[in-house]
Amino acid sequence: MSASPPRLLSGPDLRALSGRSDARGAARISLHVALMASAGWLVAVAPGWTILPAMLLLGVVQVSLFAPLHETMHLTAFASRRTNSVVGWLVGCPSLLNWHFYGAFHLAHHRFTQDPVRDPELTPPPPAGLASYLARIAALNYWRARLKLIADAWRGDLSAYPFIAPHARARIASSTRWMTVFVAALASGSAVLLGWWVPLAFWIGPQLLAQPLLRLYLLTEHTGCSEDADGLANTRTTLTNPLVRLLMWNMGFHAEHHLYPSIPFHRLADAHAVLRDRLGVIEHGYARWHWRYLRSLLRPA
Repeated sequence: MSASPPRLLSGPDLRALSGRSDARGAARISLHVALMASAGWLVAVAPGWTILPAMLLLGVVQVSLFAPLHETMHLTAFASRRTNSVVGWLVGCPSLLNWHFYGAFHLAHHRFTQDPVRDPELTPPPPAGLASYLARIAALNYWRARLKLIADAWRGDLSAYPFIAPHARARIASSTRWMTVFVAALASGSAVLLGWWVPLAFWIGPQLLAQPLLRLYLLTEHTGCSEDADGLANTRTTLTNPLVRLLMWNMGFHAEHHLYPSIPFHRLADAHAVLRDRLGVIEHGYARWHWRYLRSLLRPA
């Protein structure tokens, strides 16, 4: 688990930074939905081959729903626990990432950050060569894992996931089955009512095009950081442009989040201002990190 060294934040400062807001959460998710609707409109009106970049744009907004999924899992997107759970469950559906499953997965990640055996985010381990890097970015393993979970949930057997407590398996399996029914109903309903191409153009295509970009984003969070419990060194904060911060709900302030998971997205920049000088791993831009990482993978041993 990422340890919080003493006196990084005082008790009063942490309480002030940890204030949650239904209004801030509602404003951000409403903006996200508006951006998705706008990108969907571009897909609907795009002529000819220009539908492909429009689908990519829609996909980028769709896959960045991972950010509110993550935020709601920590119950920090909204003050209301119920709102967190409902919104979190819904925003996970386009990427077939069940909110209840992700909660168990991600809590284990926080508890065992960078533990090669117990951190589920290290299965599979970070890419060690160009081939494994490209495979990770292609997101094939991601989709394989999503389909496997769905199959396991319908069989009622989640014993293959050690981070899921036995008492939680039935609830997670049920939630995953309902997610499958919900997504299938939306996809088939839109195909019947609007045309077979609608789920392809507005969901499947955008997801396949954009999930690799989310893989690029997530790979930076811990890869190359220390494999120990030092929260100042085992997690990377990546400073980026306002658009990425907007779409990803300030997730780039990742070390701050791991040190203090109670701090909501709209206060992470303030936490960064306080903690910056103590953080051990700060990167300036995602492209810069990937360029350096690729060079290390291609360097002769």
